[in-house]
Amino acid sequence: MIQSAIDSQLAQIPRSLYRLGEEVEVKYTKDWSGISGPLPEVVFLPRTEHDVALILAGCNELKHPVVTQGGLTGLSGGASPKSGEWVLSLERMRSIVELDVASSTITVEAGVTLQEIQEAAAEHNLMFPLDMGSRGSCTVGGFTATNAGGTQVIQRGMVRNLVLGLDAVLADGTILSNRNKLLKNNAGYDLKQLFIGTEGTLGVITGATFRLFPTRVARYTALCGMHRFDDVVSLLHLFQKKLPGLRGFELMWESYFQTVASLTGQRDPFPGPFPLYVLCEVEGADEQATRSQFEEALEDAFERNLVQDAILSRNEQERTNLWKIRDGVSELFSTFNPVANFDIGIPIASMAQFALDVEQKLKASFPQCHIFLFGHIGDGNLHLIASTGREEDVHRIEDTVFALTREVSGTITAEHGIGVSKKEWLHYCRSDEEIETMKRLKRSFDPNNILNPGRIFDL
Repeated sequence: MIQSAIDSQLAQIPRSLYRLGEEVEVKYTKDWSGISGPLPEVVFLPRTEHDVALILAGCNELKHPVVTQGGLTGLSGGASPKSGEWVLSLERMRSIVELDVASSTITVEAGVTLQEIQEAAAEHNLMFPLDMGSRGSCTVGGFTATNAGGTQVIQRGMVRNLVLGLDAVLADGTILSNRNKLLKNNAGYDLKQLFIGTEGTLGVITGATFRLFPTRVARYTALCGMHRFDDVVSLLHLFQKKLPGLRGFELMWESYFQTVASLTGQRDPFPGPFPLYVLCEVEGADEQATRSQFEEALEDAFERNLVQDAILSRNEQERTNLWKIRDGVSELFSTFNPVANFDIGIPIASMAQFALDVEQKLKASFPQCHIFLFGHIGDGNLHLIASTGREEDVHRIEDTVFALTREVSGTITAEHGIGVSKKEWLHYCRSDEEIETMKRLKRSFDPNNILNPGRIFDL
């Protein structure tokens, strides 16, 4: 389609709100998943939710499909355009609308990054507990639409638990604006839940109001070397009982820890390797009391023979260094690409055997396969990266891992979403009735199927 024809079709939309042809940059062709699409003919760049409404109303009238983009940090291909799709980028919607200290809330537009929220809250001695390695680039619209998790779910929950109000635009341009700041509001349907975690298929999130929490000045991190998975579970339960300020409990298998430590230039603080490494973090209101409490819990763990060695951070720099290994996952992508990347949910009681089974089956089928396991064990979220270095092996690896996940009643995605890369396995963890109900909702909200079509499922 030539540019003049598109301009004619979009006559009701100001030319300043979209780019065409040679104006379109290659960055709009893919997200972090690496699943690449064609260069889109049109990229919309709204500045307000009213711009979004105008754009969607026009696309809906034309029945033209649109894919929504934010920070492009998704790992399921949900933001990568398909052939013929136009792109709706929310990158210009960057305003922090309000930070209300009295109600401990922050209202922001969809293009604001996670790090910007964290920094704005910190200026008022408040904190936003969501955290992940992509904090500097992931944006509100994306991490809310996918119900992101991260490393602090064990204490504060996922995004769904942090959202109080939500602004969204429906496929026909209808604006639903609800900047609720109340913790308790039972007036009718809680419509925001229709857009959190539904990956932009029911409406476009344009802004949100999040809960904030008082900053706790004391924060300590410990790295523990351990031998057995059962001991890891016992340590989790011990710390949950003794450390009310426990905010992170991350498990790394030896292959992940040693490889990422090497790739990031970090030193293993222990004399020799361990089969398992636990990175745990606590926070509190008092420096000395928090550290003493943490030390006592670690001593108890040693006495019970749960932990074989441990190092406790003494300052912020040491704490940051300990987290560099856990946050260094991107180094694996660049070193072992192409990779099969998983964010599965496994019942904790089944996780140890699952880890053994998945390694055994992958090695049997792919002897040269590199396998890296790590995850947010406190909430049952296991990450797995596997690579043979061959693109043609990725789908078979995915099929193997998802089949094992199904056998233990797990989920094929715990935080990254279905997107396009996992939809063929959706029925492994959702019943036919559930999937059909999802499709009924989609047809009701988006009868012309213009919003992120072909994500999660096909109609």
